Amino acid sequence: MLSLLVKYAKYVNLASGLTSVNRESVMSREFVKIVREQGVAYVTLTRPDKYNAINYQMFKEIDGVISELKKDRTVKLVILSGAEGNFSSGLDVKSVMNSPLQAVGLLFKWLPGNANLAQRVSCGWRALPIPVIAVIEGCCFGGGMQIALGADIRLVSPEAKLSIMEAKWGLVPDMAGLISLRELVGKDRAMLLTMTAKVLSAQESLEVGLVTEVAQSPMARAKELAEEIICTSPDANAAIKMSINKSWTASVRRLLSRESISQIRLLMGKNRVIAAKRNSQDAKGVEPKSEYLIRQSGW
Repeated sequence: MLSLLVKYAKYVNLASGLTSVNRESVMSREFVKIVREQGVAYVTLTRPDKYNAINYQMFKEIDGVISELKKDRTVKLVILSGAEGNFSSGLDVKSVMNSPLQAVGLLFKWLPGNANLAQRVSCGWRALPIPVIAVIEGCCFGGGMQIALGADIRLVSPEAKLSIMEAKWGLVPDMAGLISLRELVGKDRAMLLTMTAKVLSAQESLEVGLVTEVAQSPMARAKELAEEIICTSPDANAAIKMSINKSWTASVRRLLSRESISQIRLLMGKNRVIAAKRNSQDAKGVEPKSEYLIRQSGW
């Protein structure tokens, strides 16, 4: 028994160390690409030969990108997609299960209520103080679906196929996608989708509430929405996202408190003044409009 505990502790220490190094450092990435253009961060899962299946390294890289973006107050919006026509086929089970250390690294957490590495790649997008748009083409299965559920808006191509597929492999969805799923669909629908592991078409996904829109070119549509969204104050967008995510299932008292505190912060900020000035310029047809400052810290 003692030898098993020692062995587990060894795995835990190694996995914890690997995770902390990943979260603190910005290294060259093999499976996740990030490009910043005019305030928009384009994040792409790039393992096309495996339909962007998620191996341990990709988990770490996604987690690292989220941490990097959280610190970058110049980024106003994220567009998340998969390379070469597929979002993600889900967890690369064979790759992860071939290494006990990787399995521990994915699932380890110091406290049950904390998010582990596997969960951070989904709920981490929710924690960013900027809007996240997922562009879904091709397959979006299992772990890929969990990642997409972490986005604020999901745009899909007409040919896309989506599935909460973990039950097919005798598993429970455990990558924090349920946080968003419970906000999007009813309890009975959530059970049906997860227990059957049914593969849904784009239209079926829209009808049940898993996605926001079906678009012939979801990337082009994402760019259109990005242009609209970044025309509003980055401080207001951060406050809106935080308020909606944290208040959606909270008590009325917490909701009212959060609204008031956020409004006071916005009123004290300079971007609120700039927003009013931009509205005046818009009414007068003045171009170019005043530029927003970088986002307030602390959201």
